[in-house]
Amino acid sequence: MLLADLPLGPLERALVASLQRLEPAAEAPVLVAAALLCRALEQGDVCLPLARLAGQRPWPEQEFVLPPLAQWRQALQASSLVGEAGAFAPLVLVGERLYLARYEAYERRLAEQLLERAGDRPAVDEARLGDSLARLFAFNSQQPDWQRLAAAQAVRRRLAVISGGPGTGKTTTVVRLLAALLEQPDGERLAIGLAAPTGKAAARMAEAIRGAKASLPVDESIRAALPEEARTLHRLLGSRGDSPAVRHHAGNPLALDVLVVDEASMVDLALMAKLVEALPPTARLILLGDKDQLCAVEAGAVFAELCEGRGFDAAAAAELERISGQRVAVEPPRSALGDAVVLLTHSHRFAGDSGIGELARRINGGDVPGTLRLLQEGREDLAWNAQPTPQALLERLERGYAPYLAAARDGDPAAAFAAFNAFRALCAQREGPWGVAGLNEALEARIKRRSQVASRERWYVGRPVMVRQNDYALGLFNGDIGLCLPSAHGLRVYFEGEGSSEGGYRPFAPARLPSHDSAFAMTVHKSQGSEFAEVLLALPEQPSPLLSRSLFYTGITRAKQRVEIWGLAPRLGEAVATRAERAAGLAERLQGPPQGAPKPDSGGQLGLFE
Repeated sequence: MLLADLPLGPLERALVASLQRLEPAAEAPVLVAAALLCRALEQGDVCLPLARLAGQRPWPEQEFVLPPLAQWRQALQASSLVGEAGAFAPLVLVGERLYLARYEAYERRLAEQLLERAGDRPAVDEARLGDSLARLFAFNSQQPDWQRLAAAQAVRRRLAVISGGPGTGKTTTVVRLLAALLEQPDGERLAIGLAAPTGKAAARMAEAIRGAKASLPVDESIRAALPEEARTLHRLLGSRGDSPAVRHHAGNPLALDVLVVDEASMVDLALMAKLVEALPPTARLILLGDKDQLCAVEAGAVFAELCEGRGFDAAAAAELERISGQRVAVEPPRSALGDAVVLLTHSHRFAGDSGIGELARRINGGDVPGTLRLLQEGREDLAWNAQPTPQALLERLERGYAPYLAAARDGDPAAAFAAFNAFRALCAQREGPWGVAGLNEALEARIKRRSQVASRERWYVGRPVMVRQNDYALGLFNGDIGLCLPSAHGLRVYFEGEGSSEGGYRPFAPARLPSHDSAFAMTVHKSQGSEFAEVLLALPEQPSPLLSRSLFYTGITRAKQRVEIWGLAPRLGEAVATRAERAAGLAERLQGPPQGAPKPDSGGQLGLFE
């Protein structure tokens, strides 16, 4: 069969055409592998796992069959388009994984640098650290106190990975571990940076730290030294528009001694590799996130792969007990990062009898029957509509947003935001009647009719919008939510933010806004890091590759008080049973000293990162 007959997308065809120009005699198995690799990257995989596809028909409607694994690897190894790690070739084969050269370099260098950082121990006054931990975490009665243990490891390591679900106290932990760092000798001279993948997450992180540090049992000088501003990772690194190059790299490192990254589960492989490359070798890197949440939109699931290696050997457990007074179980680590990874397990948001908390545990455990039984128990904080219809859903959304629309008419931004955050509709996908676009369009039409607003009018009182692109001049970022409210100057779109003369809310004329969408409904991806009093999660009627355990878990844990699920039982079962795994090799590389080509000599910066 000719390659032209295969159902390739535009990017896949462009890649294949480029490779054919480099090697006109390239065999079909090599070119098809490249096309499948391109498709895999679009789906979030870092590489193409040959063993999963060998001998199969990648396009069921086509007759084309891939060769057996051994034969396929032989064809790839014989091609000048494919090389080993570090070779000058567009494709790289590592065992049974095929990479684009750039992504193999990202993964290899990230593994090397994380292992170097994890193995480096900074000088620490352990007696002073023990005193700091006892005072800063005296409020905790849990045994073991994982917040205290996470802080101990972050102070004593160049790398700390702290994972925890909603309400487990990640912000509390990081504020207090930074205070413990500042109480070390020469600690007050540390340059500390705060960052997050999105502007919304960065602003929320800074606000949480400003609020948490006021109650710290420390000297005023320590409290004053804690940072209060956070930046997006792209701004921190100095991204250059559409170019993959960044201003800060190993040859021009960040002027930081400590970097804390929140919502690290949202950081893709390429961005994490550039971040670690740009951090001075002597700096501490502290990654905060939730390993069970959705991964980054782009390729890679770095944070989840880092958490796979957690564990404390006997020596690490004994050290922690000596310094923190906390006893931990010995569990052989599954990677060389080992005890750099700490999981926070006690939820301060969901009580022991919380339906949402129990539902989250059953979803993460892949317990389909248990999940369905729990939803049928009639818990106060859980509701399930197992026979949803689009008409009934729209009527429910109208009722859910009625208090917000009433508050919006009064024009008080504080009251409007409080009402809007009391209820939120989340969707698994963008398109379709059960997706964001369909629900927003249908709900807006109903609201306009009831409010006697012409259907052609884009702006009306109560329209919520979500910004789609960063605008640093306006201080608006991708994911920010604005509410259209009446004012003395006509309709204005208000955003939450510091530095405003209107009680912490910034008004903008609608025409000034960057690209945006209506936001009565939003995707679960866009909701990451947000919290709402009540959440309605709408699942698609038909099977979808987007339905997964992590999406279901992320959606329901956005709710603080109550979650309502609209979805057929088979869709719920598929979501719970489907563990979204991304093809990558980072976890394997972190199991020991990385194998492969030596580090490139490029003045400290990997050329492929440009």
